Amino acid sequence: MILRSPYPDVETPRTSLPDLLFGGLTPADSAKTALIDAATGHRRTYGELVSAVDSVATALVARGIRPGEVAALVAPNSADYPVVFHGVLRAGGVLTPANPLYSAGELAHQFRDSRARFVFVAPMGLAAVRAAVTEPDVRVEEIIVLGPADLHGGPVPETAYDDLLATPRTAELPVLSADDLAVLPYSSGTTGVPKGVMLTHGNLGANLLQMQPLAPPSDHSNLMAVIPFFHIAGLNGIMNLGLYERGTLVTLPRFQLAAFLGAIEQFRITYTVIVPPIAVALMNSPLVDSHDLGSLELVDCVAAPLDTSLAEQLQERLGATVIQGYGLTESSPCTHGIPVERPDIDRGTIGVLMPSVEARIVDPETGNDVAPGERGELWCRGPNIMRGYLNNPIATANAVDQDGFLHTGDIVTVDADGVFRVVDRLKELIKYKGYQVAPAELEAVLLVHPGIADVAVIGVSDAESGESPKAFVVRHDSHPDLDADGVKQFVAARVAHYKKIRHVEFVEQIPKSAAGKILRKELRSREAASLQPTKELT
Repeated sequence: MILRSPYPDVETPRTSLPDLLFGGLTPADSAKTALIDAATGHRRTYGELVSAVDSVATALVARGIRPGEVAALVAPNSADYPVVFHGVLRAGGVLTPANPLYSAGELAHQFRDSRARFVFVAPMGLAAVRAAVTEPDVRVEEIIVLGPADLHGGPVPETAYDDLLATPRTAELPVLSADDLAVLPYSSGTTGVPKGVMLTHGNLGANLLQMQPLAPPSDHSNLMAVIPFFHIAGLNGIMNLGLYERGTLVTLPRFQLAAFLGAIEQFRITYTVIVPPIAVALMNSPLVDSHDLGSLELVDCVAAPLDTSLAEQLQERLGATVIQGYGLTESSPCTHGIPVERPDIDRGTIGVLMPSVEARIVDPETGNDVAPGERGELWCRGPNIMRGYLNNPIATANAVDQDGFLHTGDIVTVDADGVFRVVDRLKELIKYKGYQVAPAELEAVLLVHPGIADVAVIGVSDAESGESPKAFVVRHDSHPDLDADGVKQFVAARVAHYKKIRHVEFVEQIPKSAAGKILRKELRSREAASLQPTKELT
């Protein structure tokens, strides 16, 4: 049975995303503050934002960027992030956002797979980018540095970002449509190594309209943007949504509780989006009591399930409405949410279907719809669903069926009122503090170690981070003294911080199917049943 949203369908925009956000800018809009960088104090009005976007677009067109070519952005949140993002799109390009904490190898994979021609990078990531562009089959031609740095020390030409901003509007900019590709965030999907998710201008624009029931727009909204913009929830669910609603975006480069609370107090933040580990910090820290958070009206928790009790306690402590939203990179991201107008909905659920989203709940064994109230895999269809995975038709076919339904890998139930609850997960993906960690990627890293004969990685429950990666390791006979610290350090030197192995258990054998597939379910069951401390756990 196909389930439908209680809200009327939205009309999918037929314009480009920059035109949707800025095409109707009025003089009053132009004078309003669009962006405040809480770390530096730098501000931009909407008029200054659009002017800067056009300068970046003009500079890229002058460099010969062609429609559909890719530029990467490797940076934390700042007032420059939306300028670069929309500048690339305005030039007809496609932006692939990358984690600024990625290693050179991780960046090289993304640059290579996306065929990135240009890279915008914050100074903190410059060394890794310089190393990445030297790797085989990486085609980056120019690096644009978003801040003070000694330029020209790398293997390809380097340009100061300020030089792009000084570019006068001379070139004609292309006319784009909703069907053009806009962004290539990298996601592991339900399993495997990160893949480029092809999202169009129309996908992103439609999702902005679909998210309206979650938080009706306010002319006076000050939004705190602490969730990374390189994550689709930050990129479209905060950055673009805030700009579309003419809010003032206050950016933080990373989450630090004191800075987060101070920015809420200083800038009178009314709305913020968090992940469950931030919710835990807000509940447990005495710092909360020393800040005036009276302006805060709405807190949206995303990326991983939030417990009902914690959500209710957080509402009471902050004096703000707490809601949950649900989605995936592949759905731009939002498919479900708890609307602010529905205080009756359990705070531990993911709420109802957003406008224009259809869903099925399917028995993963039979492929048939489950009976009302029973558990099944959530499938979603709508104008926000990705075009597919870049260069990977097999993974695309496994994720989106012929009827257009995205198979989420999440097990849910739905009640008689159309309220959904996530109860389990089919997919192997680990969610560490809201970040996606693919077990297969970590296993590939570990198997390079000469002392490891075999390995399997799963996520284990962690009160602070939600889940953390645990490696089950079979030692090679040549390295009988390999210990947990050696395993952790080997991985830590090769991956971003959130992908680190946090726990290690040495085993005699990895459980596998007759076809050689790792039986992670068996490992998870054994982990859950164990009442003893994890072996060699540090």
